[in-house]
Amino acid sequence: MIKEKTIQAIIEASKVEDVVGDFVQLRRRGVNMIGLCPFHNEKTPSFVVSPAKNIYKCFGCGQAGDPIKFLMEHEKYSYPEALKSLAAKYGIEVEEIELSTEAKEEKRKIDDYYALNQYAFDYFKEELWNTDFGKSIGLSYFKERGFREETIKEWGLGYAHDTKDQFTLKAVQDGYKLEQLQTLGLTSKHGRDFLRGRVIFPIRNISGKVIGFGGRILDNTAKTAKYLNSPDSEIYNKSKVLYGLHFARTQIRKQDECIMVEGYTDVLAMHQAGISNVVAPCGTSLTEGQIRLIKRFTPNITFLFDGDAAGKKAALRALDMVLEQDMNVKLVMLPEGEDPDSLLQQLGTTKTEEFIERNKKDFVVFKTEELLKASENDPIKRADLIKDIIQTIAKIPDAVKRSVYVKTCATLTQTEEALIHREVNKLVIKKAKDARSKYNSQQLEEQAPFPEEEGFSNIEIKERPQKKSTVQGDEFKEKDIVRILVLFADKMIDEENNVYALEYVLNEISPFMEMDWDSVFYKEIVQEY
Repeated sequence: MIKEKTIQAIIEASKVEDVVGDFVQLRRRGVNMIGLCPFHNEKTPSFVVSPAKNIYKCFGCGQAGDPIKFLMEHEKYSYPEALKSLAAKYGIEVEEIELSTEAKEEKRKIDDYYALNQYAFDYFKEELWNTDFGKSIGLSYFKERGFREETIKEWGLGYAHDTKDQFTLKAVQDGYKLEQLQTLGLTSKHGRDFLRGRVIFPIRNISGKVIGFGGRILDNTAKTAKYLNSPDSEIYNKSKVLYGLHFARTQIRKQDECIMVEGYTDVLAMHQAGISNVVAPCGTSLTEGQIRLIKRFTPNITFLFDGDAAGKKAALRALDMVLEQDMNVKLVMLPEGEDPDSLLQQLGTTKTEEFIERNKKDFVVFKTEELLKASENDPIKRADLIKDIIQTIAKIPDAVKRSVYVKTCATLTQTEEALIHREVNKLVIKKAKDARSKYNSQQLEEQAPFPEEEGFSNIEIKERPQKKSTVQGDEFKEKDIVRILVLFADKMIDEENNVYALEYVLNEISPFMEMDWDSVFYKEIVQEY
């Protein structure tokens, strides 16, 4: 346990805006700072940081606390771990006293996982640099790919020898348990080295700790997966981790843009060339968790995809999910047969940056153009294409952005703008109605019938508790706004000027959308509209 004197020194030194700012993009609003909450999915910032009070508060999900609480909730640190992290950040020496048995056990388990990954990290590096096989096979591969020694060392790349259980036996001999090795995916259930015969890419969390590994096979004729990745564990969730984010986060925030590539070597090549706001998924298709992770640092994301059919398919698959998170999305399709690594080798850094900037294409425009090519002159395919694009546009939370995309889509598809607008509004309204229906269902579940209403009159029933009204302040007005939108949003109220109730209501209440509402739920429904 850390001494009280040290705890107080840490508390006094810690600044909430510094700590939260490492994970969330904050902007100044008066005396406070505001950003997107890292604890729940939101499209409008409701996460407020108060430097004066040294606290944070989310008015959406209710999470609140000081710098220590933030690290405990966000990084899943124990209280002592959060204190030690802050002590390291502010250069404070930690003095400790004895921990409880239970706290020791829990801390020991997590520490052992991190220690084992660090052990494996050191082992794979040693194999790469100081063994004949590592130097002749692993190091040669990296150098053939154009990676300099300083890059290989900075990123901690390694090599795993193609033997059955060399690493496992050594780790067990050095005191690690087979169960731990299997939990972290370093050893298979059969007791064999999981990543054998591969070059190794360590995967770090946003704080820089090694939480997993990716391994690429060097024999492309082998009948096995090209890449293997660590399984999920208590310290690693691949759907919420991005390769390279620990190195890229500062530049992502500084440049207000994240570049997403497809593989580990693409990330390495871009960073080595000085393009440092680049990340990649860790052996998965892009997930909502990864998108939300990027959005903490910037709302702007640019995808670099291979120009072949698989690359285009991957781009289209990611589109709707990214737009739902209210991101500003651009796409660069590389020439067929090229990837970021090969493009850099051909063009160099400056011309590659110019190529990316020159070839950025709006994601929705890209999808429309690609589907138009596929539909050719078939009217049935063309109708299906327009429906597909309308569904994509309807996923965009921001009404202004939707309106812009409606105009663009109408121009590209040569379709009446009012028709597309109407169909998009129908989908937006349906989504809000579905949300309302779900909410009503939850309310009904909370008010489930008492036994006497189900024919159990012979059972002694205590007096039914009266449910108190939860309406507060202006909530009844907020509810009425939602009611009007649900019932009348698609009704024309001014035929001469082609104005729907939806537009009228949203225009009238727009000044209030930046304010706190008494009902977060009602505000979220209106935001969907």
